Amino acid sequence: MDILTLNCGSSSLKYQLYRWDSKEVLARGLVERVTLSGSFIKHYAKGRGNITIEHDCPNHKIAIELVMKTLLDPEVGAIKKADEIKAVGHRMVHGGEKFAKSVVITDEALKTFKELAYLAPLHNPPNIIGIEAAREIMSNVPHCAVMDTAWHQTMPGQAFIYALPYEWYEKHGVRRYGFHGTSFLYVAKRAAVLLGQDPFKTNLICLHIGNGASANAIRNGVSVDTSMGLTPLEGLVMGTRAGDHDGAIINFMMEKENLTAKEVENMLNKKSGVLGITGQYTDRRDIEIAAEKGDERAQLAIDIEAYRLRKYIGAYSAVLNRVDAIVFTAGVGERGPILREAALTGMEELGIKLDNRKNHISRTRDGETLISAEGSRVKIFVIPTDEELVITEDTYALLQSNYDIHTNFTYSFQSRDYVNLERAANLEEKYKEKPKLREVIAPIP
Repeated sequence: MDILTLNCGSSSLKYQLYRWDSKEVLARGLVERVTLSGSFIKHYAKGRGNITIEHDCPNHKIAIELVMKTLLDPEVGAIKKADEIKAVGHRMVHGGEKFAKSVVITDEALKTFKELAYLAPLHNPPNIIGIEAAREIMSNVPHCAVMDTAWHQTMPGQAFIYALPYEWYEKHGVRRYGFHGTSFLYVAKRAAVLLGQDPFKTNLICLHIGNGASANAIRNGVSVDTSMGLTPLEGLVMGTRAGDHDGAIINFMMEKENLTAKEVENMLNKKSGVLGITGQYTDRRDIEIAAEKGDERAQLAIDIEAYRLRKYIGAYSAVLNRVDAIVFTAGVGERGPILREAALTGMEELGIKLDNRKNHISRTRDGETLISAEGSRVKIFVIPTDEELVITEDTYALLQSNYDIHTNFTYSFQSRDYVNLERAANLEEKYKEKPKLREVIAPIP
């Protein structure tokens, strides 16, 4: 059985084709600049390498048609017939309080997603457009939705209710929802394996750090607090998002710069974060290079981002009382030793001791590494996330009618014998270039 996963952004479409029976990725790719000029597809197929094809994609339907055409191409594709795809799994950013787990997409479910679109106006509408387009193109197979917010539905009231007029929550759903839940689910389950513990007796602080970034406090295997809120703006410093800030700044800047509320919101979401501090960079690698050359604002951006991480680690340590491990994941979390070092150095009193030699060796998306020092009470892991696998497994289980909320469901990657075949092969190649990587690969008890 082949399962296609789709992740539709406002101007992009990420996809992956997974063969369930052999547990391998057949193809993956990204269509960029959808609805804009100069759109193109970056495509990888197993055994056929990578290609880039320019193709005009004025809407998401044409982008999905391009994906299908590429997957079926006899030279660069991965399948011979479209009916080899038996199901499609979709990433849905916001499920509100309506969805605590993944669902088969019915007309009624789609109607509910549309009703919730006001909670995530930047994310849910393109998700919905992608779902509608895919259902039209592949109308003969079931489609399933996996919500990023579902993982956080276990948070208690004191964590998700804001100290705002309560009727705002009752009337408009104003509360903390949290995001990156699909990623947190995967790395939390994997961390329990690496610790050799029951996942529901495990306490973790997970840090998903990419262009978007959020922290998650996990007690006994379930989410109890997270840094993002009603929207993905709150919390950690991000690529272009401000994270935590004084809400009164909006009105202050409206008056000072004669801006509309929408214009200020745009600044907070798209022109703040490390971009706002540096004035030119969002890629942390560029920031590190600039800081090394003496750029004071680049160094300030590193310091501010690391300081915010430290504050959340400290706060969540207090929330959890006992922390078994800290987990870094996503692009920057997986390949950013400088930020990890800046965030964790000097936290020995909290039982957190980084081995900085191991930390700087660990720069890979293909291996799970252990970078804490000997004697550190709290383990420090770097675990590459795999949101697509979670979406695939949820979709398959929904088709088999044996899916349930994660506290009542076991994923394949929860087994100590689980192996990601593609990553394992890539890691063997990396050992040839960087043999020291073997020293930091996390052992499985």
